[in-house]
Amino acid sequence: MNNQPLAERIRPKTLADYISQDHLVGESGSLTAQIEKGIIPSLIFWGPPGTGKTTLANIIASATERPFYTLSAISSGVKDVREVIEKAKQSSGLFTTKNPILFIDEIHRFSKSQQDSLLAAVEKGWVTLIGATTENPSFEVIPALLSRCQVYVLNPFGRSDLEKLLHRAIKEDEELSKKNIELKETEALLRLSGGDGRKLLNIFELVVNSETSDDIAITNDLVLSKVQKNTVLYDKTGEQHYDIISAFIKSIRGSDPNAAVYWLARMIEGGEDVKFIARRLLILASEDIGMANPTALVIANNTFQAVTTIGYPEARIILSQCAVYLATSAKSNASYMAINEAQRLVRQTGDLPVPLSIRNAPTKLMKDLGYGEDYAYAHNYEHNFVAHEFLPEEIRGNKLYEPGNNQREKALRDFLKNRWKDKYGY
Repeated sequence: MNNQPLAERIRPKTLADYISQDHLVGESGSLTAQIEKGIIPSLIFWGPPGTGKTTLANIIASATERPFYTLSAISSGVKDVREVIEKAKQSSGLFTTKNPILFIDEIHRFSKSQQDSLLAAVEKGWVTLIGATTENPSFEVIPALLSRCQVYVLNPFGRSDLEKLLHRAIKEDEELSKKNIELKETEALLRLSGGDGRKLLNIFELVVNSETSDDIAITNDLVLSKVQKNTVLYDKTGEQHYDIISAFIKSIRGSDPNAAVYWLARMIEGGEDVKFIARRLLILASEDIGMANPTALVIANNTFQAVTTIGYPEARIILSQCAVYLATSAKSNASYMAINEAQRLVRQTGDLPVPLSIRNAPTKLMKDLGYGEDYAYAHNYEHNFVAHEFLPEEIRGNKLYEPGNNQREKALRDFLKNRWKDKYGY
């Protein structure tokens, strides 16, 4: 029997065989035309495991007839990167006028110095970089490298995509095609895969190979009896990853510390990245608590710094304390709604001019043009306040911040009412 895993045996070689990601490589996909023309920018594929990042990189190299070099961020250092870049520079022009492709799997695991070593090669066009990552590149890829790459998001496989994979495996794989396999039920297979195509095929192969007969009827009971339950305790990058972080955030937003700590424990036991959890707590502290308790953002930020320094296992205690604090805090999304409304107004009205009175006037010419004229300095007035106009004339009177219904923001409403009742209607 072929010792290669099933996922490797049926790995697509062309775009015609590639399943899913129609938004990238479908008929009107954002990469389709570029691949057909052979004009490929340096890019980063961001998506969960088993969604075809490596396969797509190989297909692009083959379709554009470019030399292909690959590195894994897990096992490669700066020296390896430089050696590959030097080989790529030497191969460029020997057999093709197109620059080679350098594929780096799990590029988010590269340190800053390793990523820095790629900059010159990408900038000078010695290589076209294709990076693959399961983590948000905004946080894990240095800005200088990120600015030189286009980021493309790959989505988890949907039900129809996963079923296509199963049917292709049964039909095209040399080993499986010898058997009489019937897919009577697929729900268990699809659920256990979590949208990961490679995981689906690994589970499917395990189930098929565990049967002694060549006549195999795939049912939910058969799959569950062959696959140990602990394989799906927590998938850090699959569907369950997003479901559990969603449950965690919604439990805190709903002021339930018991549920919050439970979902936190699920993530910790599953080996979730401590920074990922702390980062989401930071976002929640502002989005869902905001001005109802501004100290929440301070606590969340200190939590992020602390767990980044300490790490597991002790970081679990700090995360728990923060989660309980945020869950039991007063809630308000008023600041979140305010910036949403402000951005909507900006998109609707465009680049309105800054009122002359509040423009910066560092030079005599600017002062002569009226910059800063008639500006009322608040500290020169009683209670350090004067009803000056700060919005562009076209949108005067637009109230963007509406205080929430909590003790602190009720006080803020009274504060604003005393100053802006006539203008904004507080």
